[in-house]
Amino acid sequence: MYRIIKRDGRAKRAEFTTVHGVVQTPVFMNVGTVAAIKGAVATTDLEEIGTQIELSNTYHLHVRPGDELIKKMGGLHKFMNWKRPILTDSGGFQVFSLAKLRKIQEEGVQFQSHIDGRKIFMGPEESMQIQSNLASTIAMAFDECPSSRADREYVQNSVNRTTRWLIRCQKEMKRLNSLEDTINRNQLLFGINQGAVYEEIRIEHAKAISELDLDGYAVGGLAVGETHEEMYRILDAVVPWLPVEKPTYLMGVGTPVNILEAVDRGVDFFDCVYPSRNGRHGHVYTIYGKLNLFNAKYELDERPIQEGCGCPACRHYSRGYIRHLLKAKEMLGMRLCVLHNLYFYNQLMEEIRAAIEEERYQSFKKDWISRYQGENP
Repeated sequence: MYRIIKRDGRAKRAEFTTVHGVVQTPVFMNVGTVAAIKGAVATTDLEEIGTQIELSNTYHLHVRPGDELIKKMGGLHKFMNWKRPILTDSGGFQVFSLAKLRKIQEEGVQFQSHIDGRKIFMGPEESMQIQSNLASTIAMAFDECPSSRADREYVQNSVNRTTRWLIRCQKEMKRLNSLEDTINRNQLLFGINQGAVYEEIRIEHAKAISELDLDGYAVGGLAVGETHEEMYRILDAVVPWLPVEKPTYLMGVGTPVNILEAVDRGVDFFDCVYPSRNGRHGHVYTIYGKLNLFNAKYELDERPIQEGCGCPACRHYSRGYIRHLLKAKEMLGMRLCVLHNLYFYNQLMEEIRAAIEEERYQSFKKDWISRYQGENP
């Protein structure tokens, strides 16, 4: 159940009740592709840094260790020791990113595993079955993610097929949730809006999928090569056509500024690999912008990554020490940077929620972006 607590312009402050707990939105989902956050971060760490919901990848878990194995282990929550909500993406983006290794048909997609080259077939029913075996809280519908640069005819045909696939996903999930041996019989289904950078196709698709009364709606196929301005233009066009009384999820986005701008356009679920990926390379976020801890100027810096930050790294260690760990290729350095970045994102979402509740989101967004993009002390 999704309940809007407050609206400030188009920004929504809501709570989403699931079988695995309540999610306060807007929310950033911490990405654990193969049931783990890259950078030696445990699920106990995720609890400590305020993570509400974790995201794992259907395709990657299907090829290794196998979704049937995870089902035998009691499902993804038990397997990775995480009691809070999990969203699994459908595997569609990964399947279609293997451009040279795939063949699209109406039934689904034939492609090769990136691990051992074996042939795999995945369509709507297969994706739903895998996600049911994983027993995630939220399953994403299987879709095609066309290139933002694809021509209009290709995109239109792709979107029409994605709609047909969504109807099949919905039917298959209903069947799976009725089976006695299904671990999570309350699994939720989110549909995905596609249409590249064509506003008319996006809007028509939003109207079509809204009629299916799904548990939530995602905007996919952005942050894949188009400019930030194009992304905001598409959000301005399409979000008003998605059901306001359901969660709206912008897939794979993004930077702190992207998130602030998308919240202002009515989006309330986000995920992105940026905080963990940047952290593994010594790039850390502060309210004044990003720092590269490999820079020599931090060698004797006794300050934490960010003054006043409550993350495990900032409470206990200096920039100089973390830089030393990174230079020495000690895993602890990477781990501390990832923990800090994820905490930073989770904390940003908390501040966003407070600003919407207090009806000061516009001034909060403006001040936050101005400081973040200003001169870094």
